[in-house]
Amino acid sequence: MGWLLISLASAALIASVFVAVHQAEIVAHWVGEPFGTLILSVSVTVIEVALIVSMMLSAKGANSELARDTVFATVMIICNGVVGLCLLVGSIRHRVLTFRVEGTGAALSVLIALTTLTLVLPAMTRTTPGPSFSTSQLAFAGVTSLALYGVFLFVQTVRHRDYFIPVGADEREHAQPPSTRKALVSLVVLPVALVAVIALAKTLSPSIEAAVAAAAAPASVVGIAIALLVLLPETTAAVRAAARNRMQTSLNLALGSALATIGLTIPAVAAAAIFTGLPLALGLPAKEATLLAVTLLISVVTLATGRATVLQGAVHLVLFAVFLFLSVVP
Repeated sequence: MGWLLISLASAALIASVFVAVHQAEIVAHWVGEPFGTLILSVSVTVIEVALIVSMMLSAKGANSELARDTVFATVMIICNGVVGLCLLVGSIRHRVLTFRVEGTGAALSVLIALTTLTLVLPAMTRTTPGPSFSTSQLAFAGVTSLALYGVFLFVQTVRHRDYFIPVGADEREHAQPPSTRKALVSLVVLPVALVAVIALAKTLSPSIEAAVAAAAAPASVVGIAIALLVLLPETTAAVRAAARNRMQTSLNLALGSALATIGLTIPAVAAAAIFTGLPLALGLPAKEATLLAVTLLISVVTLATGRATVLQGAVHLVLFAVFLFLSVVP
């Protein structure tokens, strides 16, 4: 791909991100929290899952770690990069940020359970050799992941919806909500913009692969770069919410995206692996498992009090930098 096409694709990608975020904010204003943030995070994840499964099938087993690496990279990007950036931007502008422990704690507990079940335990089971589940274990992990994510969605949107509404805010903004016609148009434009983001990220991936190869970096860096591009809409929306002192909205987006990634990706790739017979490695190596454990521990400390400052943002961003550096220099 020539430099002109790369520049045009990059510009189109940035434009698609801003279109997606704008349409998501219109929908969020129309339906209220937490449904608005849920629509954006689930929309991105569904498209991302389709991309991962299609790449698995096209690779025909040549890359059995693809799903694992993508899920792990997404969790690390969200829990350290996105959360850290939101905390930093919000605390610089508003000094002390507040959010609801009831909501963030519930999301974090589900995230810890899902990541342990799907990314840590496969490397410790004895039924099959290597970092993989047997067919029955894989089916069990897929069903339980989907069920736990479903329970979380029920709690977030029905049973304890108020736990996920920003502190001091109504379910709708005080400003006049958009008309039904405008909101329905946004509901149509949003998935189109998200598909464009994924497609453009996929289009740019050969150029990213060439740059990674030229730098003699590990192949896993390509997946991280693509994940960063795919998560641009959610990252932009989360940072904008933090800048407006709506940290709960930012955390709804961030943690909700991480949960959706595992809760939807693992069942999908498990089903694809079982029905097609493709190998699937899910267990993380020791270095990655350690980084995941530290990330979850720090996240628990950060979200335990319902208040955060610039220090917590700096800690998460340092962990994100460690993740990126050790990915390039393993």
